[in-house]
Amino acid sequence: MTNRSRGTRGTVLTRSAFIAAPLCMLVYGAIRLSDPTHGPNLAWISGHIAMIAGVLLFGVIFLGLLWLSEPATGAPRLSARVAALIGLVGVVSVTAQGVIDLIVGFRADSRAGMDQLFEEVQSHPGVMPAVYTVGPMLFYVGLLWLTIQLAVQRRIPVWRPALVLLGTATMAAGLDLLPLGALFFCLALSPLGRNVGVATGARIQPT
Repeated sequence: MTNRSRGTRGTVLTRSAFIAAPLCMLVYGAIRLSDPTHGPNLAWISGHIAMIAGVLLFGVIFLGLLWLSEPATGAPRLSARVAALIGLVGVVSVTAQGVIDLIVGFRADSRAGMDQLFEEVQSHPGVMPAVYTVGPMLFYVGLLWLTIQLAVQRRIPVWRPALVLLGTATMAAGLDLLPLGALFFCLALSPLGRNVGVATGARIQPT
């Protein structure tokens, strides 16, 4: 396989991620709303598979947003890299949470059994901040940081990070609002995928 073909595949993946990632989150939120018992059942499993897929695709988005911040030097370049790193740490945390949820859903045969397994997992030192409280927050901090920096650099309009902020606030208000928050993310991010031109190495100005 040539470097060009590998680069083309990377571009297709990155462009697709800008659309697919928030849509996966929307699917997860919609499935969750359709499941009043919240597991253990097929809805719990399928919803969390969609969640994990979406979060991993957001990892690709962080790299794409970092690329869109180039060329940059000095403080802006360092800022973008720190933001991307923070976001990727958040991706790891949320992915770990999703994997735990999946395992618990497979192992338990009732909601009470799930709650007991969750208590056992969360009782281990460091698990709560790393996987359930501080860690997931880094995902949103990194995403908002990168989009604000792109707006400051005039690579994207100001309303895009505003939508990211609105989506973040919506999701923070309650898990039942996940589909709406994911829709805001989709509106903010999906058009940016077409500006990623890593296959040719050209720098395209986002719109």
